[in-house]
Amino acid sequence: MSYLEEIQVKNLDHLGIVAGLIDEIGIVKIINNKLGIDVREKISAGTVVKSILINGLGFVSRPLYLFSQFFQDKAIEKLLGERIKPDYLNDDKIGRVMDELYKYGLNDIFIEVVLEVIKKFKIDLKYSHLDSTSFHLDGEYKREEDKEKQEEEKNIKERPIFIKKGYSRDHRPDLKQRVLDLITSQDGDIPLFVRVGDGNESDKAVFGKVLVEFKKQIKFDSIMVCDSALYGQENLQLIQHLKWITRVPMTIKKAKELVQNIEVEEVKDEDKEKRSDLNLESYTWKEEIVTYGGIKQTWLIVLSEKRQKSDLEKLEKQLSQEEKKSQKFLKEIQSEEFEHPQAARYKLKAINKKLRLLEIKEVELIETYSKKKEKIYKMISLIIKKDEEISRKTKEAGKFILATNLVEENKLEASEILITYKNQQSTERGFRFLKDPLFFTDSFFVEKPERIETMLFLMSLCLLIYNLGQRELRNCLKRVKKGINNQVGKVTLRPTLRWIFQCFQGIHYVILNGVKQIVNLTEERRFILSLLPASRQRYYL
Repeated sequence: MSYLEEIQVKNLDHLGIVAGLIDEIGIVKIINNKLGIDVREKISAGTVVKSILINGLGFVSRPLYLFSQFFQDKAIEKLLGERIKPDYLNDDKIGRVMDELYKYGLNDIFIEVVLEVIKKFKIDLKYSHLDSTSFHLDGEYKREEDKEKQEEEKNIKERPIFIKKGYSRDHRPDLKQRVLDLITSQDGDIPLFVRVGDGNESDKAVFGKVLVEFKKQIKFDSIMVCDSALYGQENLQLIQHLKWITRVPMTIKKAKELVQNIEVEEVKDEDKEKRSDLNLESYTWKEEIVTYGGIKQTWLIVLSEKRQKSDLEKLEKQLSQEEKKSQKFLKEIQSEEFEHPQAARYKLKAINKKLRLLEIKEVELIETYSKKKEKIYKMISLIIKKDEEISRKTKEAGKFILATNLVEENKLEASEILITYKNQQSTERGFRFLKDPLFFTDSFFVEKPERIETMLFLMSLCLLIYNLGQRELRNCLKRVKKGINNQVGKVTLRPTLRWIFQCFQGIHYVILNGVKQIVNLTEERRFILSLLPASRQRYYL
C-alpha cells in the first residue's frame, strides 16, 4: 500500500459548528419521530434533512442534482455518521424526503423545533415581530384554471401555494412570486413561525390571520409587532385579544389630522441623558388616546430629526423637478392651438394630474385665427405653487405614528414602544439572510409548488440555526467579557456567525494510517470552541 493510500484529508471547516447546533436542537430526532425510520434505508429522513441544512449553511449554491458533490470533499462520516456515503444523498432520495415532509405538515414540524429551541435556550418572548417578503421564480408553474378556482375555495392549509405574479420586493414584477410570512423573536432574531403564501397575496388580507394562527401554535404572552399592513379595522377586530404594537398608515383621516395639528413635546433637560443612553436623542414624541375600529389605543406621534431632514430634502428636490417639468408643460400648452375652449381646458386638466406640488392655472383664453383663417383658441397660463399641499408635506416631514392597545393594563413607556418598533429590523435581517446570493436556494430549482414550500421550510430552519448559533456565541462572549477580532481587526463582543464561519476555513479531518485527527486548530479557533457547548466541540476536539 502506497503512502497516498494511507492518508485521507477531508474538509471540516465551520460545518462542525453547524452540525453541533443541529444535534443540540434535536432536529434529526424530531424528523425521524415524525416520518419514521425504515430499517431498509441506508440513511434516515432526519439525517437527510441534517445534510440539507449543512449544505445550506455551507454557503455554496448548488442545485439538488449536484447536492452529493458538496460532500465529496467533506468529512461526511464525521458530520452525518459512520458508513454514510455522498452518493446516498442523491436527488431521488432528497425529493422523497421533501415530499414526506410536506405530506406530514411543515408547520407542525417547524413549531415542534421552535418549541424545543425556546425551552432549551430560554428564548425571551416578550416581543415578536411579523413581516413578509416575496421570492421570485423563473419557471412557468402553470396550473389548470378550473382546478385553481376549485382550490381557491378550500382552506389555505389544504392546498399548495399558487405561483402567481404579484408585488415583488425583489423588483422583478415580470416573474412569478411566492410570499413568505415570518415571525421572529426580538431576542436573537429567532424564527418562531413561518408561512408560505400565494404569489399575489396581500399583507393586509393575511397579517391578522397569521397572528391569530401563531398564537394558537405558540402559547406565550408575546407582544406582537408589525408594520402598517396590520393596521385596519378588520385586522384590529381579529386580534383584539392579542397585545400588539404597529404603525398607523397616513391614509387614515385621524392620523393626518394629528400629524398636521399636534406639536411633539419638547425634551426636558433631565430626560436628555436618558434618551441618549437609549439612542433616542434625535426623537421627540407626544401620546394621544384614540379609539379606532372600536379598539381603545395609545397613539405615539413621533418626530425623527434625521428623517425630518431627509424628508425636507426630498421635498425640495421634488419641487425643483416639478418646476422644470411644469415650465415644459407651460410652454407646450401656450404654444398649442385649440379648436374649442373645452379642448384647451381638458388638456390643462390632464397636465395638472401629473403635478403634485405645482399647478398650471388658466389666466385667459384668447379667441383668434390661424394662418388658414380658421377660428382657434390659445391659452395664457401661469405656474403657481400648491401652498396648502407643500405646507402639509412640510408639517408631516419626519413624523410617523405608532399604535398599541396596551393602554391601561401593562401600559408601556413611550420610549419602549419606539425602541421595540425600531427592532422590526429583526425580520428584515432574516429576509436578507434568506436572499443572500451565497445561500443555497438563491435560485429555486424545484418545479412543484409543494417542494417550493418545503424548500422555504428548510431555508427557515437554516435561518433558525444560524441566528441561534450567533445568539449563543454573543451571549458567551458577553458572559466571559472577552471579545474576538472582527474582519478589520477590532475586538468585538458581537461578531457575526458568518465571520466565525470564515475563521474556521481550512480545518481538516485527517485519517493517517487509520489514526483520525483534526488539523489546523489555531489558538483563536480553540478559544472560540471553548465558548461552545460539547455538542459542537466534539466535531473538532
